[in-house]
Amino acid sequence: MLAGSAVGQTKTLYIGMNGGLMERTYTQHAFPAFEKQYGVRVVVVPGTSSDILAKARAHKERPQMHLMFLDDGIMVRAIGMGLCERQRPNPHLNDIHPAARFRDDLASGVSLTMTGLAYNTKMFADKGWAAPASWMDLADPKYKGRVVFQSLPSSTFGLHGFMMFNRIQGGNDKNVEPGFKAWGHTIGPNVLEYIANSAKISEMVQTGEAALFPLTPTAVVALKLKGIPVEYAQPKEGAVMLLTAQCVIAKNSEPELAQKLAEFLLGPQAQANALQFGAQIPTNPKVAASGESAALVARFNQWMGNAVTVDWDSINASRPAWNVRWNKTIER
Repeated sequence: MLAGSAVGQTKTLYIGMNGGLMERTYTQHAFPAFEKQYGVRVVVVPGTSSDILAKARAHKERPQMHLMFLDDGIMVRAIGMGLCERQRPNPHLNDIHPAARFRDDLASGVSLTMTGLAYNTKMFADKGWAAPASWMDLADPKYKGRVVFQSLPSSTFGLHGFMMFNRIQGGNDKNVEPGFKAWGHTIGPNVLEYIANSAKISEMVQTGEAALFPLTPTAVVALKLKGIPVEYAQPKEGAVMLLTAQCVIAKNSEPELAQKLAEFLLGPQAQANALQFGAQIPTNPKVAASGESAALVARFNQWMGNAVTVDWDSINASRPAWNVRWNKTIER
């Protein structure tokens, strides 16, 4: 009886990823086909990329998750920590954009987006303001006390925004001195609040506190679905490319199924549903889009024209020191 019961048990795969729209999209529209095909359950462990990385690191020797979704920069860190297992060769891995394949196939991009600017359309309309067009609009005095900025130590959006400002000031991904020196008399005075992640933005837009903030087109779609009056604006200097990447967690308890799930999530079926229901821009060019999804992909391809990439190896090497300096000099 015990043996028969064990055989009949449904296996469960745990996957760490952002909550909210991403979790709902994959849980309702991507995972069910995989669950049906393999007779398993896929359960999301929700959290920010930093949260998920911390959980994976804490249980490195006996992982509690099988896969994890992380922002690309944090995924590079996870790979460096030995948390990721190489993804096995498969047709979908060969199909995705070359930029979505990480070194030695230790991770792969499941969706594309970019960090630009977003703004409170109601406030802008009430004030008669034109839509923002530059990262330096964050320093415009008319937005004093109305800029919300994500913390560099905890948010990829905040890091991206700061790195673009730093470039405008003459810095680069290895030298952030210009950005730190200029912040206090440019963007700094306009910032109402530094937030750990973007979850608070919807509330701050509805209460009329937030006018302008770094955000992605995907996150803007999620807010608009909730009725939040926001819109995305592409800065003339370019937005920063951002991959949501997956990796199979090393030493996980179901390596075969975890590899199968990673392969499935790169396929046209899963990515088409993630696009249609969650505005997740696919990394697999074989995904067929129609209607509003096709229009979103077309706009995204336009924005790609001046998209910027950052040097994650250089950033991750220096980021601990930047985090300390940010906390002491900017968020003090």
